Amino acid sequence: MTIPARGHFCWVGTRLPWAYVFAVLSAAENSELQEITLHHTDPLEADARLRALELCPRVRLVHIDPIDCLTEAGHALGIGDRLAAIYGAVETPAIRTDVLRAAILYLKGGVYLDMDTITTASLLPLLEQAQFVGCERVVWPYFARTSRSPAVWCRTLSLDLLRKSMRRLPGGWRMFRRVERFCYVGINNAVMGAEAKSPLCIESLRAMAATPPERWSTPYALGPDLLQAIVDRFTERELKIEEPHVFYPLPPQISEHWFRVSRGVQLQAVLYPQTRIVHWYASVRTASKVAAIDPAYVRQYRHRQLYSALVCSFIRNLPAAG
Repeated sequence: MTIPARGHFCWVGTRLPWAYVFAVLSAAENSELQEITLHHTDPLEADARLRALELCPRVRLVHIDPIDCLTEAGHALGIGDRLAAIYGAVETPAIRTDVLRAAILYLKGGVYLDMDTITTASLLPLLEQAQFVGCERVVWPYFARTSRSPAVWCRTLSLDLLRKSMRRLPGGWRMFRRVERFCYVGINNAVMGAEAKSPLCIESLRAMAATPPERWSTPYALGPDLLQAIVDRFTERELKIEEPHVFYPLPPQISEHWFRVSRGVQLQAVLYPQTRIVHWYASVRTASKVAAIDPAYVRQYRHRQLYSALVCSFIRNLPAAG
């Protein structure tokens, strides 16, 4: 085992929705990591959500100063205050987290997980390599978005149309699995693991520091797009890239089926035997669902919604809502 058996989450803001509390609790219950740390940049509201985390034995709540953390990492890498400057210049929490997660992994090592995840199995087998990331099935990777090839655009637009239709159709996720092999495979940074001061984190932070300021606020520029450009620098032995079914059993947009309400759900049909984490993709389309989620909600819909079934299956002692 080379990666430290500790998990990291990051939260930018004061109000932590229940859906993200479930992410931390599921990691504490199922990951078998020794410690789960939620690094929060602001004081968290004292409510039932915070109490649920405080009462979980494996969870540590750490009020982190992001500028201090990024300055420490930047000086250790010889890039000065560039990372802190990026963090201060961007306002989007997701982009700020892209920078902060890489710095935390660089300084401490362990496994980073996004807040829109549910851990379903032990992560210990993933710690046997020095660093890992996961890939997902995507339709619009960076090279396709910037391509001028008619063939690339024809293929990508066809896939996009197909995905949109299957996103809306009842049970469309089953149909999409028949054609997902035609999609592109892209790197996602929602789940990453590395030793402290690992080459992957070093390359990522230096690439961020080298990114022109006009691209700092561009979606994905400091996240998946940057990581995609970096992974090709490593051999298969140096960097393990986990297959999509390990962290991303339902890909972007198709993942909206996690929140569809139906007469009955079959959770095990969605999960693969190799699935260890479910990244369910918080997005604009699912924002209203996230706001409605609490322990009472998932209990109510556990037999009619995949997400609620997921939470109830992998957090055995759900906290009270109030």
